[in-house]
Amino acid sequence: MSDRVTIPTKLTRRANKVVRPRDAADVYAHPRSEFERLLDQAVLSHISTGYYAIAPMERLGDPRWRPDLAAAALGVGQADYGRDAVALMGITAARRHGALPRATGTAVVAVPKQRPVLHTNVGVVVFVKRDVSRLDLERVETELTAGWMTTPEQTALDIAARPKLGGIAESDAWSILRALARKIDWTVVEELARDQHRPGALARMKEVAVA
Repeated sequence: MSDRVTIPTKLTRRANKVVRPRDAADVYAHPRSEFERLLDQAVLSHISTGYYAIAPMERLGDPRWRPDLAAAALGVGQADYGRDAVALMGITAARRHGALPRATGTAVVAVPKQRPVLHTNVGVVVFVKRDVSRLDLERVETELTAGWMTTPEQTALDIAARPKLGGIAESDAWSILRALARKIDWTVVEELARDQHRPGALARMKEVAVA
């Protein structure tokens, strides 16, 4: 790592390591130009227009480092809406729950507002408008931030409701549901389906689970 690599303590102590230039307005007089310097020093990794990831301390100065897609997706969502208004969901949560054996090039994140797909340097982020306070959630830790993701029960219900969300084949969605069915509490699923008005998704889950 070069001796020239420096980063203000205020940035390294951020809970969310995904930053936008305006997030550093109280650190730099001209954050955009300073971000360019930090990019050159491989202190930051460019995610997408307006979004950057702060490299872990052990990878500062390493131009090969790139953030994990799920971590980047959660971090982008938190940067725009705050920690408690976003959550990993769908196939991204399924991957974290061990129900999807392979990584995908798409991450799915619940946010409070409708917004287009975001193409990043590490994959595609699909945003789904959801009221996160109404979802069944659990904590998740990523290399960039800590936050929320849907529980196995909520994840299964969401995938049953929208099996192709995230660009996967329907057959892959059913495989995920069968994997999740082995670890979910069906009483919780039924309560969620009732509260979220998703009887069709519940019926589909049950049909796939016994197939």
